[in-house]
Amino acid sequence: MIDAKTLDTILRSARTHNVFQDKPVGEDKLRQIHAIMKMGPTSQNSQPARVVFVRTKEGKEKLRPALSPGNLDKTMAAPVTAIIAYDSRFYEHLPRTFPHNPAAKDNYTGEDKQEHTLRTAFRNGTLQGAYFIIAVRAVGLDAGAMSGFNNAIVDQAFFPDGRFRSNFLCNIGYGDHAKLFNQNPRLDFEDVCSFA
Repeated sequence: MIDAKTLDTILRSARTHNVFQDKPVGEDKLRQIHAIMKMGPTSQNSQPARVVFVRTKEGKEKLRPALSPGNLDKTMAAPVTAIIAYDSRFYEHLPRTFPHNPAAKDNYTGEDKQEHTLRTAFRNGTLQGAYFIIAVRAVGLDAGAMSGFNNAIVDQAFFPDGRFRSNFLCNIGYGDHAKLFNQNPRLDFEDVCSFA
């Protein structure tokens, strides 16, 4: 089992940040996040998540119209905002990512399989989004994931060809720990788990 300090860093003491220090995040850190995230499991090693690191003023302005009022200021001020998206045609990469089964791609092609393909992309892309948040924390940064935005506006601005679809946003940087909210309660084992 990993040590208690590591567990605290990635989950138990980690917090969702809304305010970040005015401190840049280097590309090396963003590459480290991906290097960790990509190792998490996905069905048939599908890896459908796609990430756009929005870190320029121009990029943030493209994002602005999609943001809900409660997420606007914190997102515009964050050093980096990651758009966690998924590739609706992830299966095109399966010959490379799942090479021992060349026929795996056939599970997702064809009109009759479109709903299954999109469910698979969304489910596994969401899993990778969770790995992403853990990876952000693992490299010494803080994360502020959010869903308060208009997906259609983000998709039109960043993915106009329709292949990639946004899932959620995640602000990244060095959080201002003095401005954290109190941690909200978590459900107990008996609330969540059962035996069969």
